[in-house]
Amino acid sequence: MPDAAGTTESDETTPVYGPGAAGAASPGGDGSSSPTAAGESRPPRRVRTLDLLRAKAEGRRWAMLTSYDQYTAALFEESGVEALLVGDSAANNVYGHATTLPVTVDELIPLARAVAKATSRVLVVADLPFGSYEISDEQAVATAVRFMKEAEVHAVKLEGGAHVASRIRAITSAGIPVMAHIGFTPQSEHNLGGYRVQGRGDAAEALLADARAVASAGAFSVVMEMVPAPLAAQVTAELEIPTVGIGAGADCDAQVLVWQDMAGLRPGRSPRFVKRYADLRTVLGDAVRTYVAEVGAGEFPEPERSFE
Repeated sequence: MPDAAGTTESDETTPVYGPGAAGAASPGGDGSSSPTAAGESRPPRRVRTLDLLRAKAEGRRWAMLTSYDQYTAALFEESGVEALLVGDSAANNVYGHATTLPVTVDELIPLARAVAKATSRVLVVADLPFGSYEISDEQAVATAVRFMKEAEVHAVKLEGGAHVASRIRAITSAGIPVMAHIGFTPQSEHNLGGYRVQGRGDAAEALLADARAVASAGAFSVVMEMVPAPLAAQVTAELEIPTVGIGAGADCDAQVLVWQDMAGLRPGRSPRFVKRYADLRTVLGDAVRTYVAEVGAGEFPEPERSFE
């Protein structure tokens, strides 16, 4: 029986081609491979947008992180995240810019390609950077196509609400899944007056309208950034598509964080919504200082790490 998306259960569990074709294991659980009739095993198939829609219907929450390279991508996949975002936050975390605005399509595609190639199960989403979709629907589709063809990602993300609905509609009409992004949108920080919570007071109705607009346009999910938790909960309850929170409370269907923030690698003060699960900056710093000291003292390399 086809579901609301016009897809049968057989369609969802048996891709025609690609990773996981002909009955590979679905995502979730331990992510282990499934045995074949000959006793061999197949790799688990990719998480797809329909899996995330099903997770919302089942009340199962999922986690997303940013990634910009093969090693973190593979590690995060092994650790259980179901989606990776190759974000325009690479502008800050890879290229050293103060904002996300300067990063280009040509700079993001190699990063996205590395993440896609390093993984076999997670859904890989690439940000459309500032200036790559604002001009027209045609420009938006062309940029999204580049990411799909050159980086082999599985979906794209763009910022904005009702005013980008036509862009979302055009990209999805081209067969490319779109993750929307409303609330605080970093590409518009100058227009928004800096980093501020969005949707308080009278602005709540506008945010609700944005959420409805991107869902109606065909987005498979929507990121809500720096949105009051009660409002984010209201949006989550109303929409059929998953909501992904970042500073939007615990009632969203999923959460996303920049990995350098979550792991404690970035120096300085973190945004209020960031929880540091590790102190990677201290760990790496201690390792480097020990290495430098051992080299200076002639203690490295030791005999067992040298050749006769």
